[in-house]
Amino acid sequence: MNSKNQITHSAFSLLSLIAVVFILFILKPLIMPILYASILAIMIFPVQMFLEKKLRCNRLFASLFSITIIFCVTALLGIMVYFQLNSLINNSEIYIAKLTTLYYNFIEFTYNTLGINKGSSLFTKDLRIESLLKGRFDKIGEFIYQSGSLFSYFVLIPIYLFFFLYYRRFFRLFYYKLFRSKPKAFLNRMIRKVYKIQQNYLLGLIKVIIIVGCLNSIGLLLLGIGNPFFFGFFAAFLLLIPYVGIFIGSILPAIIALATKDSAWYAFGVIAIFGFIQFLEGNFITPKITGSKVSINPFIAILSLIVFSMLWGIAGMIVALPITATLKIIFDNTPEYHAYGFLIGESLDEYLQSKATIRLKKWKKIRKSKHE
Repeated sequence: MNSKNQITHSAFSLLSLIAVVFILFILKPLIMPILYASILAIMIFPVQMFLEKKLRCNRLFASLFSITIIFCVTALLGIMVYFQLNSLINNSEIYIAKLTTLYYNFIEFTYNTLGINKGSSLFTKDLRIESLLKGRFDKIGEFIYQSGSLFSYFVLIPIYLFFFLYYRRFFRLFYYKLFRSKPKAFLNRMIRKVYKIQQNYLLGLIKVIIIVGCLNSIGLLLLGIGNPFFFGFFAAFLLLIPYVGIFIGSILPAIIALATKDSAWYAFGVIAIFGFIQFLEGNFITPKITGSKVSINPFIAILSLIVFSMLWGIAGMIVALPITATLKIIFDNTPEYHAYGFLIGESLDEYLQSKATIRLKKWKKIRKSKHE
C-alpha cells in the first residue's frame, strides 16, 4: 500500500469513527434501554435456565417470571428510596436552618482569623445561603423523576428484556448468519466469553456493593448519623460509577452530619470513613472478589469512564466497563485488532519495570546459570 492509499485509508477510518460516535450520541434514547436490558438479561439468565431446565417450565412462563423478579426487586428498592427521600424533605427546613447558621459562623470565624473587614461583600446578607438551599430538598424527587426518560427505562427495558430472554435462540441464529464465514465453534466460544465476563463482573459488583454497604452502614452507625443503612447502601450502590461513586455518595451523609450534629468533625469523620472504605474496596475487596476476570488496565478504565460520560452522561459511566471488557474480547479474537486488545488489557510487570531492573534480573539469571 503506497503512502497516498495509506492517507486515504486513515482519513476514511477517522471519518468512520467520528460518524459512529455521532450516531451513538444521537441514538442514546434508543441504545441505553437496549444496553440495560442486555445487562439485566445476563444477570437473570441463570434463573431463566433454572426454571427451564430444572423445573421444566415453558420458556414464555420462565421469561415472564424472570422479569417479574426484577420488577419486584426494583419496586422494593424504589419504595425504600421514596420513603427515605420523603423523610429528608420533611426535615429540610431544620437542615437548612442549621446549615445557614454554620455558614455564617464559618464566615465570622474566617473574618476574625484573617482580619478582614466585615463590610466586605462576602459577609453581607445579600448572599444568603438559605436562598441557595431552600427548595433544593423538595426538588430531589423531581430531579430523580426527570433524570432519563421514564418511558424508556420503565416500559422499553422490560419489553427488550423479555425478547432477549424469549428469542435468544433466534438472535443466536442471526449471529451465525451475520458471521457465516466464521466457524460456529469460534462464534459459540465468543458468546461464552462475553457472557462469562459480563456475568462475573455483575455478580462480583453485587457482592462488592453488599460488603461496602455493610461497612458504610457500620461506620455511620458508630458516628451516630441518622438513617445509616440508607446512606451506607446508597453510597455503595453508586459503585456502579467506578472510582468516584462512593465519594459522591459520602456528600449527602456528610451534609446531614453537619445539619444534625454539634460538631463539624462528624462530617469529616463521614468523609474519612468512606474514603478508607473506598481504599479497601479498590485494593482488597474488589480484587479479591472479581480477581482478573475483567482485565482492563486502570488507564483505559478511567479513559473509558470519561469517554462514555461525555457520550451518554452518568448512564454511560455505568456501562463503560462492561462495554470496554466486551470490546477487549472482540479485539483479542480479531487478528487485525490484537494491538487494541493488548492496549486495553492489564499491563504485565515486565512492562512496568525500568530498564535497569530488567538488566539486573537478566544478569542474575546469567550468574545463576553459570553457577549451575
